[in-house]
Amino acid sequence: MDDMSRKPNALDLHIPKPRARPGDKPDFSGWSFPEPGNTPKPDIDESAVEMREYAYGLIRVLDMEGNALGPWTPSISPEELRRGLKYMLLTRAFDERMHRAQRQGKTSFYMQCLGEEAIAVAQTMALNGDDMCFPSYRQQGILIAREYPLVDMMHQIYSNALDPLKGRQLPIMYSSKKEGFFTISGNLATQVPQAVGWAMASAYSNDGRIAATWLGDGSTAEGDFHAAMTFAAVYKAPVIINVVNNQWAISSFQGIAGGENTTFAARGVGYGMPPLRVDGNDFLAVYAVTKWAAERARANLGPTLIEHFTYRGGPHSTSDDPAKYRPADEGRQWPLGDPIERLRDHLVSLGEWSEEQHKQAQEEAVELVRATGREAEKVGVLSTEAPQKRAEMFEDVYKDVPWHLRQQRDEMGS
Repeated sequence: MDDMSRKPNALDLHIPKPRARPGDKPDFSGWSFPEPGNTPKPDIDESAVEMREYAYGLIRVLDMEGNALGPWTPSISPEELRRGLKYMLLTRAFDERMHRAQRQGKTSFYMQCLGEEAIAVAQTMALNGDDMCFPSYRQQGILIAREYPLVDMMHQIYSNALDPLKGRQLPIMYSSKKEGFFTISGNLATQVPQAVGWAMASAYSNDGRIAATWLGDGSTAEGDFHAAMTFAAVYKAPVIINVVNNQWAISSFQGIAGGENTTFAARGVGYGMPPLRVDGNDFLAVYAVTKWAAERARANLGPTLIEHFTYRGGPHSTSDDPAKYRPADEGRQWPLGDPIERLRDHLVSLGEWSEEQHKQAQEEAVELVRATGREAEKVGVLSTEAPQKRAEMFEDVYKDVPWHLRQQRDEMGS
């Protein structure tokens, strides 16, 4: 339609577009962040109304030289920081091997958390060991930080005969009651109302445990997220709701879910929930805001919404090719750096770590994953025929198997 034929005041639909596409230079111009240490730390009983401005800033502790600054600097020992760094190194080594295993045909699917390791690891270390976690599919660091056996994670990925879930879940959709790790769902945002409901039940039964849940920026557009936010706010559920804003869903940038108009932390403002927005690549800042939100929840002061501002360094999954929708070197130019390198630099600045120790820790993580991989692959990989007995599909669904399923099982045989 040319200009002469357009109706006066014709409407024009707005389609959000990313700053750069494949072949373009990454564009982070115009972005500004508060300086590390500049954001005040409120008391845990601060009202949500008084905290609305926290939705539009960014809580930072580490500067880019590794110095910890300001009131959010957590009380955490160098020993604990070294432990967190080793968990992140192990998570990255695990990701690299499992991603490669998928490319070799040993499993059908894998999802990395490259660049996001600090979120799962720091948050797990800030929570109590018996707090309940309702993860999405990029929080494998929770299990690693709770020292769940790596070999069992691999058995699940390979769907082999020792898969704890007996081949009933897509690879990487782990589950562990002992580690307080609720079963991952492939459907987006289903874990958020489950986390809120669990937290409500914990409060109703006078328990002392809280819940935490994670979802991506794109998943905040799902109805389950908003229903959960309503229940969490109304009933002051002891839950931490974490939005991991890693800039990209599977092929659409975060503006499609509303991130172009405002922050994801601002979703909390409309629900009367304290909103915190944190540098997701800053281990110390992530740990500190999680501790704050956990203390608030344990004091019966209700939920907190945390937006983790980070970047997905790898593809969405092994089914995705990010080269088709974003510049190839965008991740390397992310202005908030790499979470592992930043915690390494902090420990070095304290005199509690060295380049030699870091190299050794990296090598140990790679070797542990390599040895564990060999152990798991001896049991079998996805291509191994019939690792599960067919009759097992009728088990673990009903406490008492109904007659018609018993009949089907008997007819099928083993």
